[in-house]
Amino acid sequence: MPVSPASPSTARAINDRLALGLLQSEGPLTANQLKQLTGLSRPSVADLVERLQGSGLITVVGEAGAQRRGPNARLYGIVADRAHLAALDVRTDSVSVVVTDLLGAVLAETSAPVDGDTEAALERALDLVGHTAREGGVQRLHTIGIGAPGLIDPATGDLHDTTSLPAWHRRLAGALHGRLGARVLVENETNLAARAERRDGAAHDRDTFVLLWLGDGVGAAVVLDGVLRRGASGGAGEIGFLPVPRTGSLPSATGCEGGFHSLACAAALCELGAEHGLLRPGMAAADVVRQAVETGEDAFLDAVADRVAVGAAATAAILDPGCVVLGGEVGRAGGTVLAARVADRVTAMSPLRTEVRAGTLGGAAVLRGALLAARDAAQDELFGPPAGH
Repeated sequence: MPVSPASPSTARAINDRLALGLLQSEGPLTANQLKQLTGLSRPSVADLVERLQGSGLITVVGEAGAQRRGPNARLYGIVADRAHLAALDVRTDSVSVVVTDLLGAVLAETSAPVDGDTEAALERALDLVGHTAREGGVQRLHTIGIGAPGLIDPATGDLHDTTSLPAWHRRLAGALHGRLGARVLVENETNLAARAERRDGAAHDRDTFVLLWLGDGVGAAVVLDGVLRRGASGGAGEIGFLPVPRTGSLPSATGCEGGFHSLACAAALCELGAEHGLLRPGMAAADVVRQAVETGEDAFLDAVADRVAVGAAATAAILDPGCVVLGGEVGRAGGTVLAARVADRVTAMSPLRTEVRAGTLGGAAVLRGALLAARDAAQDELFGPPAGH
C-alpha cells in the first residue's frame, strides 16, 4: 500500500524536532552545521531557524569561526530557561530534590528527612520542593518527575496503595500539582534507575538488560528491545517477592519477608557483615561492601555474591536478557569485584550467557532518572508541533 507523503506542516514539525534534537545533543550550532547534520537545504534550515526563534525555543548564543561575525557565524542554542524542571527521589523517610533548566543544568538541590505518616510530613515534602525552586531562582516549574518505591499502575500512572508505604507518598503527586500547577510524573524508583543507567551509565550500549536494584529494598527493572516492561499490573520486576532458599519462610501478598528481599536487602547484608565481623556502628550495607572490596574480605564478598546471584540467575532463566546490571548503593559499592563474583555464579547455574555489570550511578540513579523523565516529557510538549497541526 503506497505511503502518503507528509503534509508541509508535518514535514516542518519533523524538521524542527530533528534540529532541536541536534541542538540538545551537540550543543550550539551554526546554520551551516545544522544544514550538514540534517541534510536539509539551506532555505529549509533558514526557515526552521526563523520558526524556532519566533517560538522562543532557540536563540543566538554566540558566534563561531575565524571571522566571528556575520549571519553565517551565529551559533544557535536552545533557550534553557524556557521551562524549569524538578526531580524528586522519595524514600520512606526522606526526600531529595533537584531543580534544573530545560537542558538539565542544576540550579538548586537539597535533601531532608521527612518522617512519619501525617499531614505534616506531606507539607514538609511540599515545602522542600518550593524552597528548592526558589533557591534556584525559579518562579514556576513546568514538569516534576518523582521516583518512589512501590507499584505504578500502568493504566493511571498512580502509585499503588501498599501497606508498607506512608500514605503521604500516594498523595504527593496530586498535592504538588495542586500547589504548583506543574505536570507531575510518578515512576517506580528501580525503573528510573534503569533509565539513568541506560542513558548515562553501565547499560548505555544495551537495548535489552535487567537492572537488579540492591539498596534498602531490592527490585528489578526489565528493559527488552529498548522498552521498559511493566507487566499487566505494573509489577514486573518485583523480585523482592521471589521465593528463594535459605530464608526459612515464604513471602506473602502483603510483605516480601521470606522472599529474595530477605536474602539481599540492606538489612540482610548488614546482618551478614556482622557475622563476618565487618559491621561497625553507623555503617550502611553499602559501606560494609565497599570496605570489604577495599580490604579484600573474600569470604564476605563470596557470601554476598551467593545471595545476589540467586536473583540474577532467576532473571536470566526467565528473561534471558544477556546482561544484568547491579544497581543501587550496594551494586555500586561492590563494583566490578562483586559483579565478577556474581557472574561466575550465574554462569555455573545457567546455560544462558549473561554478562553481569556494576552500576555506575548508585543511589543517584533514581534522581537522575526522574530528571530525565521530566526533561523528556517537557521537551516532547515544547518541541512538538503547535496545536492543530
